[in-house]
Amino acid sequence: MMSAYIDFIRIRFLTMLAYRVNYYSGIIIYAINIGAYYFLWKAIFGDAEVLQGFTLAQMTTYVAVSWMARAFYFNNLDREIANEIRDGSVATQLIRPYSYLLVKMMQGFGEGLFRMLLFMVPGMLIVCFIFPVRLPTDPLTWAVYLVMLLFSFLINSQINILTGLFAFFVENNEGMMRMKRVMVDLFSGVLIPIAFFPGWLSAIMQWLPFQAITYLPSAVFTGRTPLNEAYGAIGLQIVWFVLLLLPIWFVWRAARKRLFVQGG
Repeated sequence: MMSAYIDFIRIRFLTMLAYRVNYYSGIIIYAINIGAYYFLWKAIFGDAEVLQGFTLAQMTTYVAVSWMARAFYFNNLDREIANEIRDGSVATQLIRPYSYLLVKMMQGFGEGLFRMLLFMVPGMLIVCFIFPVRLPTDPLTWAVYLVMLLFSFLINSQINILTGLFAFFVENNEGMMRMKRVMVDLFSGVLIPIAFFPGWLSAIMQWLPFQAITYLPSAVFTGRTPLNEAYGAIGLQIVWFVLLLLPIWFVWRAARKRLFVQGG
């Protein structure tokens, strides 16, 4: 049965391969974003050597790796689920002999693998050539970061799935999906590292899952978080992964009891 789920990874990867030109252009767009943030932070630092524990070199690396990591963990599972609920095709999915939510996760992972190999890796090479990005030389740092990046994908996908499932209860959850995307980009640390948030807001962020998506992995990668503390960060990611399973299960259980189709 597990081989069938692996096939969903392969099929989504091949599907994304058919539209690879879009992602080649995306590399240029991401490089422009990283360049804009690099010059912005360079101006903010001015003559200062350290701001909120970041050196300019660390901040440059943080910006580059955060945006390129986003290329891996980003997906539109929420929109896919919402569309299938609205057009009624989810009814067909529910009678098939597999887990609908697990299939969605596998499809998202197939898309993530495509983005990593054909977007994130070549994009990072181009960015390193243009900007003063300092990559870690310790193989253990890379190994820990890749593990944390996997959990970034899992947690972000869980949030997307949960958002998409709310389409069972509202006629249009487009506003909810837009709000979710803004919250993830802002509170995960992609736009601004959490260390620069006001103290009260930073304290609130400690109790939300968003930091586990971008800030924690990127802090380890840049050396802001030492390796001996990285395992605690991985533990926090695991905790959020397990905790997010609960609302997904409750919402999914309630949704299956009240499915009504708005089309089809």
